[in-house]
Amino acid sequence: MSKLVASARKGIKLSQTGVQQYIARRTKTDLTMSGLIKRHHEKVISIDNRNAVKHAAALLNSGSVIALPTDTVYGLACSANNPEAIQKLYDIKGRHELKPVAICVPEVDHLRRWGKADHLSSELLQELLPGAVTIVVRKSKHLNNPNLNPGTLKIGIRIPEFQFIRDVSRSFTLPIALTSANKSASKSTLNVHEFECLWPSLGAVFDGGQLGLSEQQRAASTVIDLSEDGTYSIIRSGVAAEHTIRTVEKYNFFPKHL
Repeated sequence: MSKLVASARKGIKLSQTGVQQYIARRTKTDLTMSGLIKRHHEKVISIDNRNAVKHAAALLNSGSVIALPTDTVYGLACSANNPEAIQKLYDIKGRHELKPVAICVPEVDHLRRWGKADHLSSELLQELLPGAVTIVVRKSKHLNNPNLNPGTLKIGIRIPEFQFIRDVSRSFTLPIALTSANKSASKSTLNVHEFECLWPSLGAVFDGGQLGLSEQQRAASTVIDLSEDGTYSIIRSGVAAEHTIRTVEKYNFFPKHL
């Protein structure tokens, strides 16, 4: 009988030890997850933070990929002249390397430095930009990163009508590679929580709040090829196609016939 009692007590002791070990493991796991969540949330910075622009420019200069709001959807951004940063951008997004990304500049006159746009009048460009339009032209000699759109001689150039990203672009001084903040083939995002799965891979997430409630806004910018004088082709309709077409035709650009 005493052997049975001793055996039972031993079993209870082992059982208690097992429970304690289980609780310890769960506690450690919970603390680890809590720490990860805390670190990820620490990456989220309001664009109203007085140091946000300076911090974003510093991260771009260091080769990081960041997320930030535009005038349409949230975007992923990095230095357009940094080959490693461009590769990181493609890896995070899961994008095929031959699928091009655009660049962002702060002012219309910067467009002419990074793209060949002598055939585009200043009046035409100023009617379209800043705005929800990506203008595709041929790359200039100054845009010589071999990892940036290696499958084409053209580049899409954006000047979003959103103060924060333009301020970041001015502060950084070089062109910013820009693509939507989502995994490739997924829908574009209108708030930072819609791409929370990407946060661990990003240097920071700059939160500009909800960008809109309409699903139409997820269509992102209108992409128009103006690389040839007198003709245009719409690559993506986006949110501003009607205005864009009306404007370019006013300046004697007409649909390209294939």
